Amino acid sequence: MNELYIDLKQKIEQAQSIIVFSHVSPDGDTLGSNIAISLMIEKYFGKKVDSVYVGTLPSLYTYLPDYTRFIDVQTIDKNTKYDLAIAVDVASKDRMISGTTIYDNAQFRVNIDHHKTNNGYGDINIIDGDAACVGIILYNIFKEWGFEIPTDVARCIYTSLLTDTGGFKYENTSPETFMLAAELVRLGVSPTYEFRACYETKPQSMVQFQAYIISNAIFYNEGKIAFAKITRSDMSKFNASDDFTEGIVETLRTSKNVEIAAILKETKEGYTKVSLRSKNIDVIPIVVDFGGGGHKFAAGCTIKKPVAIAFDKLLKRVQDVIK
Repeated sequence: MNELYIDLKQKIEQAQSIIVFSHVSPDGDTLGSNIAISLMIEKYFGKKVDSVYVGTLPSLYTYLPDYTRFIDVQTIDKNTKYDLAIAVDVASKDRMISGTTIYDNAQFRVNIDHHKTNNGYGDINIIDGDAACVGIILYNIFKEWGFEIPTDVARCIYTSLLTDTGGFKYENTSPETFMLAAELVRLGVSPTYEFRACYETKPQSMVQFQAYIISNAIFYNEGKIAFAKITRSDMSKFNASDDFTEGIVETLRTSKNVEIAAILKETKEGYTKVSLRSKNIDVIPIVVDFGGGGHKFAAGCTIKKPVAIAFDKLLKRVQDVIK
């Protein structure tokens, strides 16, 4: 058995208080993985787990089993000292935002991730940069521990797999992802239900908001670059929550000539949150210049400048790449 998996199991057995973190602006991978490991710890180790989120918890994933278990990290005293803190799908420690202090204060810290840019900030670091999602890593851990995976956990892992492969269409889709999907279906997952719940249950206001942002996108370099910005005013106009932006940058990337697509969203602090997607170009060097990270064709960063300034800075950097 993998020694790291053995060490993790021992730390869980020894801990009396456990907290599991998701990253800011949580997606299907971090939320599904959080619930999956939390439920497995409670089922097989008999330990209560605090599953926390930072920022805004997206309503898009209310279909996930035990979704209501999530706790806003800001409701937890920053001086609370947990025996064990586990971060799932958190590429860098600062993506826990206000939860970083609680994570650091824990007696022991675990980092489970699949981002190649992860620098190994935990006491135990289980990082597989070739894994399509953290759900795959957790599945392998549970199987090596000899644990049967119940349907509710299988559904969480499936959401992790489904969303981080873009519905099994991104470059990280491999024979392993389909083999795992087949196994999860055998464990009781309904692919039709999960897909519809995840991708086909958008509120009308979300559809209208996304259509508005996409229709105002600007294309550069003969259509090879697509940029769209989202201001707080845009958000207010459609009464949009943070999860309303999910999928917009991927839609821009579908334009025939687009090589790199970007969404620049104004934050409450007046900064700019950037999501970059590409078809064939490694965008990690671009976001690293702004303190970000992610995957080769899907990465992000936060530029501590207003949207208009960040727009110009990012566009210049992307145009340096697109000749």
